[in-house]
Amino acid sequence: MPTSTIDGKDAAAIQAAREGVAVCDRSFWGRIRVADDDRIRFLHNQTTNDFQSLKPGQGCDTVMVTPTARTIDLVSAYILDDAVLLLVSPHRREFLMQWLDRYIFFADKVQLTDVTEETATFSLIGPNSDAIIEKLGARAIIGQPDSNHLLVDGGVIVAVGSGLASPGYTLILPATEKQKVWQQILTFGAVELSDRAWDTLRIIQGRPTPDAELTDDYNPLEVGLWQTISLNKGCYIGQETIARLNTYKGVKQNLWGIRLSAPVEVGSAIALGEEKIGKLTSYTETSEGYFGLGYIRTKAGGVGLKVKVGEVDGEIVDIPFISHEYPQ
Repeated sequence: MPTSTIDGKDAAAIQAAREGVAVCDRSFWGRIRVADDDRIRFLHNQTTNDFQSLKPGQGCDTVMVTPTARTIDLVSAYILDDAVLLLVSPHRREFLMQWLDRYIFFADKVQLTDVTEETATFSLIGPNSDAIIEKLGARAIIGQPDSNHLLVDGGVIVAVGSGLASPGYTLILPATEKQKVWQQILTFGAVELSDRAWDTLRIIQGRPTPDAELTDDYNPLEVGLWQTISLNKGCYIGQETIARLNTYKGVKQNLWGIRLSAPVEVGSAIALGEEKIGKLTSYTETSEGYFGLGYIRTKAGGVGLKVKVGEVDGEIVDIPFISHEYPQ
């Protein structure tokens, strides 16, 4: 289960991600290429977002769910001219290859290729990312919607969105270009952000991750991934459950941030008085103190609620990556 502690170098990189620009090497994340004539229809039917409304150069975040709408992974999808490129969590890559393959039927024209080894992924994070994107020749993408992307020299895909709630960009490029582009980005002034610092940022901002916030115990509405869900796209795996939860306001628990007074173990019970109301799913130590993510029973309350996490005092706070507002 993810836990994180911060050293001086990580603290400086997190500061850069907030106030300047940091770069994180996410090449160990999985990349799956979905090709052939039925690729859009296929992905539309397998995930929570509306692929049929997207054109090449656009993209979306989407959730892979089970038939009962339990969460498998939060995936970024980029629509290319001849394929869809999926950026998936590191420890979901092989599972998703097998999972998707299971739903390709005899007549379907869909080809899956794991392109992780032949590609690399970087995230630029922070308000000064635009200056680096301009120097990389992708000025036209600045100001466009999240997940919009374009191709620049060297076969580098530059997409809007850092993968976190911070402003930034995601680059997917041939592995042969990795060292060159990485050095360019550092030369242009980005501060290197370690995997550990990324994990701290994702916890502070509330980006859910598999085996912690994304498991068989939770559905996308409980997580708060409204931006990844189309409620009017028609039938897909898990759709009936999600539609029913939305229609009847049936979300029984929500993911929240928790400011903590001391270190605590992941998996600790969250209590209000004597009553258990939830569970801690991720924890990190930051230069400002201790912070966690956890699911809290909806009826118990939300922001400002004072709780006990194990033996430690905690307060529920908002996290920017997700939302608990029902769409109007």
